[in-house]
Amino acid sequence: MPQSAIRRYLKHGTLPQLSVFEAVARLGSFTKAGEELYMAQPTVSVQMKKLAETVGLPLVEQVGKRVQLTDAGLVLHEGCLDLFRALARVEHNLSDLRGLESGRLQLAVSTTAEYFIPRVLAEFVKQHPKIEVSLQILNRSALVERMARNLDDLYVFGGAPEGIDIVSRHILPNPVVALAHIDHPLAKAGHVPFARFAEEPFLIRETGSNSRTLARKLFAAHGLEPRVRMELSNNEAIKHAIIAGLGVSIMSRYALGLDMPHQQIAVLDVEGLPVDHGWQFVTPAGKQPPIVARSFMEFTLQHAQSLVFEHLSRP
Repeated sequence: MPQSAIRRYLKHGTLPQLSVFEAVARLGSFTKAGEELYMAQPTVSVQMKKLAETVGLPLVEQVGKRVQLTDAGLVLHEGCLDLFRALARVEHNLSDLRGLESGRLQLAVSTTAEYFIPRVLAEFVKQHPKIEVSLQILNRSALVERMARNLDDLYVFGGAPEGIDIVSRHILPNPVVALAHIDHPLAKAGHVPFARFAEEPFLIRETGSNSRTLARKLFAAHGLEPRVRMELSNNEAIKHAIIAGLGVSIMSRYALGLDMPHQQIAVLDVEGLPVDHGWQFVTPAGKQPPIVARSFMEFTLQHAQSLVFEHLSRP
């Protein structure tokens, strides 16, 4: 390809700007893009402005509270994804040539996996200190979307997604339990009927979260609807709401932490719980992860049990 055709894109460090642009386009927000990329919002704005100047056309417009792409932005976004996929293929091939002496590991995991994946990663990186790691922590719908775009080497889900052509491998059990404040009337009760639990004000995760989907399935299996008091966007917010006495919830047991039971939160003995929603490595069918990703997967499958569960306190 003659460089004259892409000369304008070779002048201004366009690749980092495209990374910002892709995040803004996907998330519909400068602020959210900045949070994901660990950039201040003004820095995101500057990068977007420079990219628009390079292209010579406006790329986004504000519609209500959401940023949307202009016609020029849509064209650039399609090319941006093609470029990222091409670079990913190049990196994949180079990683295999480098072996484990260097290279990059790109992981995207569910919000409950954040409680054990960093521990396994720490040990893996100790053995391979030259490997660069990127870790994205997302709710289920964002994780599925990211996998559809083939943006990462490996994905970790709490329960493999259904209706998608994938390959999955079980890592560890992930018990999902009912939780309440330690002083809640149900905390010391045994064999609580699910219908009794359903009478309590319920704290639920946001739309797109696997915890929300699973909780609704459990209620529906008993022909009931949760009495939703509050919708919250992450597990830490749910935990603090439980501690504040705002209601009960259904979450991964390990959202309380791996090392010790939480002193202010009780795991309830509720009919039909716990259920195992085991953590899974997932890749799109046909995808061949690079050698670094394959090595991390095998390391995790071999060592996760000893690195995580042998150090847990009993709830």
